[in-house]
Amino acid sequence: MALESLMTEFFHDCTTNERKREIEELLNNFAQQIGAWRFCLYFLSSTRNDYVMMYSLTVFENLINKMWLGVPSQDKMEIRSCLPKLLLAHHKTLPYFIRNKLCKVIVDIGRQDWPMFYHDFFTNILQFIHSPVTTPLGLIMLKTTSEEYCELKLYIWILYLKLSFSFFIGILETVWDKHSVTAATPPPSPTSGESGDLLSNLLQSPSSAKLLNQPIPILDSESEYICSLALECLAHLFSWIPLSASITPSLLTTIFHFARFGCDIRARKMASVNGSSQNCVLGQERGRLGVLAMSCINELMSKNCVPMEFEEYLLRMFQQTFYLLQKITKDSNAHTVKSRLEELDESYIEKFTDFLRLFVSVHLRRIESYSQFPVVEFLTLLFKYTFHQPTHEGYFSCLDIWTLFLDYLTSKIKSRLGDKEAVLNRYEDALVLLLTEVLNRIQFRYNQAQLEELDDETLDDDQQTEWQGGFRQSFFPVLQDNLEVYLGLQQFVVTSESGHRLNITAENDCRRLHCSLRDLSSLLQAVGRLAEYFIGDVFAARFNDALTVVERLVKVTLYGSQIKLYNIETAVPSVLKPDLIDVHAQSLAALQAYSHWLAQYCSEAHRQNTQQFVTLVSTTMDAITPLINTKVQDKLLLSACHLLVSLATTVRQNQSLCCLSYSLARLFNASAQRLVDKAQVLVCRALSNILLLPWPNLPESEQQWPVRSVNHASLISALSRDYRNLKPNAVAPQRKMPLDDTKVIIHQTLSVLEDIVENISGESTKSRQICYQSLQESVQVSLALFPAFIHQSDVTDEMLSFFLTLFRGLRVQMGVPFTEQIIQTFLNMFTREQLAESILHEGSTGWGVVEKFLKILQVVVQEPGQVFKPFLPSIIALCMEQVYPIIAERPSPDVKAELFELLFRTLHHNWRYFFKSTVLASVQRGIAEEQMENEPQFSAIMQAFGQSFLQPDIHLFKQNLFYLETLNTKQKLYHKKIFRTTMLFQFVNVLLQVLVHKSHDLLQEEIGIAIYNMASVDFDGFFAAFLPEFLTSCDGVDTNQKNVLGRNFKMDRDLPSFTQNVHRLVNDLRYYRLCNDSLPPGTVKL
Repeated sequence: MALESLMTEFFHDCTTNERKREIEELLNNFAQQIGAWRFCLYFLSSTRNDYVMMYSLTVFENLINKMWLGVPSQDKMEIRSCLPKLLLAHHKTLPYFIRNKLCKVIVDIGRQDWPMFYHDFFTNILQFIHSPVTTPLGLIMLKTTSEEYCELKLYIWILYLKLSFSFFIGILETVWDKHSVTAATPPPSPTSGESGDLLSNLLQSPSSAKLLNQPIPILDSESEYICSLALECLAHLFSWIPLSASITPSLLTTIFHFARFGCDIRARKMASVNGSSQNCVLGQERGRLGVLAMSCINELMSKNCVPMEFEEYLLRMFQQTFYLLQKITKDSNAHTVKSRLEELDESYIEKFTDFLRLFVSVHLRRIESYSQFPVVEFLTLLFKYTFHQPTHEGYFSCLDIWTLFLDYLTSKIKSRLGDKEAVLNRYEDALVLLLTEVLNRIQFRYNQAQLEELDDETLDDDQQTEWQGGFRQSFFPVLQDNLEVYLGLQQFVVTSESGHRLNITAENDCRRLHCSLRDLSSLLQAVGRLAEYFIGDVFAARFNDALTVVERLVKVTLYGSQIKLYNIETAVPSVLKPDLIDVHAQSLAALQAYSHWLAQYCSEAHRQNTQQFVTLVSTTMDAITPLINTKVQDKLLLSACHLLVSLATTVRQNQSLCCLSYSLARLFNASAQRLVDKAQVLVCRALSNILLLPWPNLPESEQQWPVRSVNHASLISALSRDYRNLKPNAVAPQRKMPLDDTKVIIHQTLSVLEDIVENISGESTKSRQICYQSLQESVQVSLALFPAFIHQSDVTDEMLSFFLTLFRGLRVQMGVPFTEQIIQTFLNMFTREQLAESILHEGSTGWGVVEKFLKILQVVVQEPGQVFKPFLPSIIALCMEQVYPIIAERPSPDVKAELFELLFRTLHHNWRYFFKSTVLASVQRGIAEEQMENEPQFSAIMQAFGQSFLQPDIHLFKQNLFYLETLNTKQKLYHKKIFRTTMLFQFVNVLLQVLVHKSHDLLQEEIGIAIYNMASVDFDGFFAAFLPEFLTSCDGVDTNQKNVLGRNFKMDRDLPSFTQNVHRLVNDLRYYRLCNDSLPPGTVKL
């Protein structure tokens, strides 16, 4: 057959792409021919070539989904008759993917024609299911139908589904009973009585317990296949149908029978012992039945809306599932709990964990009130299940469940304060046991094997290692034992030729020290995370506990800095040295977490016991100072820097901090070696904040601003010395570019200065004044350097970033004349050629330069008053005449978002630049129109907004639609005469076309509301003039259809009805176009 050879040639490895395109064009042309389906029907019944069959089914699929409305009724009847007969005749011999595709095509017909023209569609599926020969085929059809229909024709569907559920019960129970007869009954287990009490508590029925303890039957492969199809189908049906009485206790019990397959270790062992690959596959299939059954249960569990009559079923589900939980967490002579879980299918464990999470998060609140459900016993089982998980992922998932339970318990206590003690007493033992076990899991002395498997180096998307991610899901107690080991290391430090050495060399001692240090590091993290529970309202009540913790942390940090364990030689340097560094870094980080407690203590200490607080801070400074050094490892250095910043910014204790600032000043003289960039920025931020931030609890007269101002000026002068020396070079551009050394100086200085400004921007006026006085010369140097580096986009980007931060934080302090000078310099430098160079030729760095420039202008146009109003014409001209023409036709969204935000800010904050409001106009709205000025610029901005709605970027579309709606809400944009008379219906037309073409379907609701707000300005004009004109201009529909669309659009003027009418109009218009496109050529339309 020609088609067969053509398809084989197409998929052959040696066929060229050009030949493939020729074949593809041939096949597409064939598929478009009228009556092509008849040939495809012949191909399907005559060939066994997979390619040909798949192509033929694709032709049918395209016909049904795209052209079905234009197919003659007689042809439809023939197709509806032939395809099911073909499926019935060949379903056993067809490859599974061809069979499933054919089922999908038949379901597509049903989706189009049922129930009016294909009334026996669903009946045929039920008959397939009912017949033993075609049961698998019927189940596949039903699952495919469920996937395609879901919400379509929902209520009719549910009537049919009530019938199908009885079939499911029949299929599953028949298979179970048939094979249960031949299942051997094992002798009673010696330990079978151990679980009797708990099981009777859970099931409240001896007969139920007996039923669930029956042996699991051994199924043949055909029965397993049918059951897996039935369970897959049920799981999908449960995913969308509502809970109702049609889901019977009998069906639930049957599903739970199959859920037992997942925890049947006996069958899995038999399969592995018998050894054949067939038996192993059989064991896997049995496990898969358990997974599918749990999927059905979880779909039911995920429904939060539970009818009153279904709650009893839920209780029965929980009882039966917890029987399974009790079964897989039961110790026996042959199995420990962990070994049992290791032997179960991993997917089954995941499904079971999902069930437990859904139970706790969705249903615990309604089930806890049932006296026959033993919650404490359930927590006992969950505890065993959690701490015997064979994988890290499974353990962490179980900890998430406990977190949900604790959240539930917390909210319950808050809502029942009078009953708080009773609730706590009920769960106290369980929570203490949980805390103890979680603590053991994060300590090497109890769990070394698993902890060493965790990666503590590679960062994930949340910027944390696998170790940190796991640790964050654990709880934390005190750390005395490991702390004593760490504090006792000093006695083992000896002096050697190369420095100090830790005199611990025995392999076993080194291993024990490694475990102890890792545990101490973990527990220090724990202590830090407890900090939030000692501040606020409970500060006084828990003060002594917090003070003990902080004093101990200060002691540990000082100890590490004094004996310099981070630089000490060890017997196993690749292991112990990182451990010692990590403990020291974690102690600093834990102390940093208590900075808010120290700040609250500071506010209390000025009234009492000041010396104790000062000692704490001073000792902390003594611990930090030696670490601010280029010879200290980055991890430890950054921890010390972060603690320093917290003390300078949050605590602000004046005496110790000022002393520290003087002692650190040596870092910034001309000969000092620079710290790594991040540490340099942090230290400079801390020193600047020490000198700029107001000291708490002191009046203005005692803030020592003059002295601090001089010191801050000296600090900034030292930091920027090399940078300021660059100024003479700005007038000598003959030096080769790029000047790498110059760029390094610019980067290092501006990153520090920008950070200082950013962190002071929200502080008091005095602080900002001192900051700008210190920075003034550096700012002037930056402005002088800017023109020389305009073609170096990386340098320009950093300079503009610095100026943007200045404009946002120190705009007032810079003063009007200098600010005007900056703006004018930028406007002069960013010519159209320079903008084009940045946007078109320099990639992301160039875009970043333009975006930062536009952000600076956004700050300028938002400034109240008249100071910067003279720049508005130049800014608007820059946007509309220089930037917009470059980016308008570019598909890339870069720069566009910032440009349109600048245009929006210009309109929103400078409305009177365009509309001169008069007293009469404001008093008598609608009688006197506001005077319009600068009309060409306003029109150009509106046209740019309109054009943006024709572009594919949905984020830009959403942003600009929001801007227009905001301008209408705040400034009545749609009501202005110029908009109402020349633009209004153009915008409505564009938005309607967007809905028709479905290009931004995610924004349907927002677009509908915007159309309503625009139309509501002139409903009469919309209904009488715009709507007929819009329909007249529509392609793809005839005159009669346009008239029908116009008549069906009701003249409702409320928002819900109007938007509903708009969406109906759009859907009907698309429907008519689809119908017309489906008609054969030459069709006469009446």
